[in-house]
Amino acid sequence: MKIEKASVSDAEEILSLQKLAYRSEAEIYNDFSIEPLVQTLEQLQNQFDDHTVLKAVIDDIIIGSARASEQEGTCYIGKLMVHPDHQNKGIGKMLMNAIENLFPKCRYELFTGSKSGKNIALYEKFGYNTFHEREMTSDFSLVYLEKKKQL
Repeated sequence: MKIEKASVSDAEEILSLQKLAYRSEAEIYNDFSIEPLVQTLEQLQNQFDDHTVLKAVIDDIIIGSARASEQEGTCYIGKLMVHPDHQNKGIGKMLMNAIENLFPKCRYELFTGSKSGKNIALYEKFGYNTFHEREMTSDFSLVYLEKKKQL
């Protein structure tokens, strides 16, 4: 397995993986209109202009991906995903480490849904701490986590 920068030519395969990987999130919230499931190919292709997109590849098949962009000293991490058949094998951790290595002098920030306990626990294991919760609806919040830059 290797982790490398993705190119816009990978967008279609990454979008297919994204729609598969985020189904479990949609099921938690009983909402299949979440952004990862409705993002278009064009929207994803446009993200290559201002995001670093990584891919985890086994035998020329993308089985994981993550995106990041840096603004004013903060690296915003998003769309960390691993194919359901390849989860719990350390691939997510390798993708996170790769992003942090690409943006070594940054503070890191990401978010997930408040009911996504598995994701929150995973991010905490990576050294991230909750610093904000934003209520979206009466039964749904986004949890923002950060990891401060190492001194």
